Amino acid sequence: MMIVMDNGHAEKTEAEWKQELTPEAYHVMREKGTETPFSGEYVHAKEKGMYRCRACGAELFSSDAKFDSGTGWPSFTEPANLAHVELKEDMRHGMRRTEVRCKNCDSHLGHVFDDGPADTGGQRYCINSVCLTLDKEGNENG
Repeated sequence: MMIVMDNGHAEKTEAEWKQELTPEAYHVMREKGTETPFSGEYVHAKEKGMYRCRACGAELFSSDAKFDSGTGWPSFTEPANLAHVELKEDMRHGMRRTEVRCKNCDSHLGHVFDDGPADTGGQRYCINSVCLTLDKEGNENG
């Protein structure tokens, strides 16, 4: 059962997350890991639809904002809804980066960088495939 707290985050115990997510998804989403480049399900995906948080189902990124960055992870120029993502400073690994988190369940999704396409604002939301599910357009099963 997912409970949404006053802070807006869906609260579950780590044991519940571990039970619901695959080991790789748990490592990336709850322990701030990273999947191996070019290994993810959605790196080369071209299907139209909405990318949702694998943990809670929140709408995160539209396929219309997806582009091939050549980096090995799905990349997007912007979130589908800014209210569904949270950006936090990340100083881990001796680097200064901006972490992207799901605002609903507080799961780590990836990072945002300033090396995206200039014609769309220059942002590259570099997101781990394992954090996402794709609701394909025209899919009657949702």
